[in-house]
Amino acid sequence: MSYIDETLLADERVVYRTALHWIIFARAIFVLIVGIAVLIAFPTVPVAGLVVLLLGALMLIPPFIAYKTTELGVTNKRMIVKVGFVRRRTLELLLRQVEALSVDQSLSGRLLDYGSITLTGTGGVREIFHRVREPLELRRRIQGQVA
Repeated sequence: MSYIDETLLADERVVYRTALHWIIFARAIFVLIVGIAVLIAFPTVPVAGLVVLLLGALMLIPPFIAYKTTELGVTNKRMIVKVGFVRRRTLELLLRQVEALSVDQSLSGRLLDYGSITLTGTGGVREIFHRVREPLELRRRIQGQVA
């Protein structure tokens, strides 16, 4: 069961869920492609290509853990975010306490539909979440619940 489902209040329901975008794997995938290219370009020295492939495989581990352990959700009462497994960080912000919500997208973010979300709440709460999938939809859903 997900963290969001475990923390729902009695009369609360999930309106929208999202996660991190697959772009978090881009560097590791690039290194894997380079490793394959080295294997093909230098078949007489397979160790070099295998080392690069191993490095790429090791680079996949941290983003995979982040991808699997990050949850972002909007309920009819709160915005809930959980990041991490061993070291968990959570944010549960009542929708009526959301002062501002900004979305920052690069050109690649706009093309691939990911970006950074900055939540600002009353009392000085300011949290930034990077590489979130469908950030404009997340903002629309939060605004729809606040209105």
